[in-house]
Amino acid sequence: MSPLVLTAFTATSCLGRGLAPTLAALHAERTGLKPCAFETVRLDTCVGEVAGVDDTLLPPGLSAFECRNNRLAWLALSQDGMAAAVQAAAARYGPRRVGVFLGTSTSGILESEIAYRQREAHGGALPPDFRYAGAHNTYSVAAFALQALQLAGPAVVISSACSSSGKVFASAQRALAAGVIDAALVGGVDSLCLTTLYGFHSLQLVSAQPCRPFDVARDGISVGEAAAFALLERVPDSLAADAVLLLGYGESSDAYHMSSPHPQGRGAREAMQKALAAAGVAPAAIDYINFHGTGTPSNDESEARAVAAALGGRVPGSSTKGATGHTLGAAGALEAVICALALRAQLIPAGVNTAQLDPALEVNYQLRSRPAALRTVMSNSFGFGGSNCSLILGRPA
Repeated sequence: MSPLVLTAFTATSCLGRGLAPTLAALHAERTGLKPCAFETVRLDTCVGEVAGVDDTLLPPGLSAFECRNNRLAWLALSQDGMAAAVQAAAARYGPRRVGVFLGTSTSGILESEIAYRQREAHGGALPPDFRYAGAHNTYSVAAFALQALQLAGPAVVISSACSSSGKVFASAQRALAAGVIDAALVGGVDSLCLTTLYGFHSLQLVSAQPCRPFDVARDGISVGEAAAFALLERVPDSLAADAVLLLGYGESSDAYHMSSPHPQGRGAREAMQKALAAAGVAPAAIDYINFHGTGTPSNDESEARAVAAALGGRVPGSSTKGATGHTLGAAGALEAVICALALRAQLIPAGVNTAQLDPALEVNYQLRSRPAALRTVMSNSFGFGGSNCSLILGRPA
């Protein structure tokens, strides 16, 4: 495929708002996971909660979109000049030539959870001020972004569990290649809610302590929330030395099981191999891999087998979910931005919280952050139902 340039990008998670605090936390090997004190949740687990979401105000006139998910989206878009970069692209190309491709898992379902508590006692009717379309609806975050940023291009929301905001990069690339648009806002937003926390708890997938990907004693995930965005455009004639390019992507769907990955990582391996082919790079060219690495026994084992088959065991890698938690529908975009930061800073991030690597997993897992000469990196996002996506990012040649 023809590469695209990330002309702007940003991320907000429990590590901080924007690129500077995120990079500082990666350098310091710091986790943002803390014991859960979210809303009315009473679970023995740790979460990655973003500070200040409840105090964030949406732009004037957009109260119909009021929900935690859209507040988190706006909080992130307000960092690192992201909103201004998108609006500048709209000024260059026209508002109809900038597309919006976002991923989410639960959208604003927290608003429905709250409304359900307040339903009418006898008939069960929801409160009259409940706004399904602006809050809970999966498309809400894209509709909000269109209006908040004054765009008029095509808008899509992908909800394929944990691969959601990895797959938006692929969808945007196809739209750009087809000439439908000239720039794309891509990203992912997922916010904490009771459905997610109690749902994963019911599946016995939640750890009582900060998650430990690839650790011999790993026992589950830590749920986080995040919003991350990037602006994709065609590569100009000249590029800055620290520019970050989307070189390739690979998607697959092995449909092995509703929630468990294929034991041998069949679909994950296929996604990585397709990404390598699209980017036109050999497995040996990958300098760092950001593992999907959730911290569950079956997921990490499956991914380790897939990576060994697709790339071999030598490529250094880590899962940054020990720092951010598993941000579900936002994970693909968040970890793509972390890879972009790693390329700019020439840094391999540590796999925070992991203490003793599982010797049965054939991965070159990095326990400490360290400087490294990075030119080409891979980010994996694998969702329920075998929905898989791998992205390859790189520096200019």
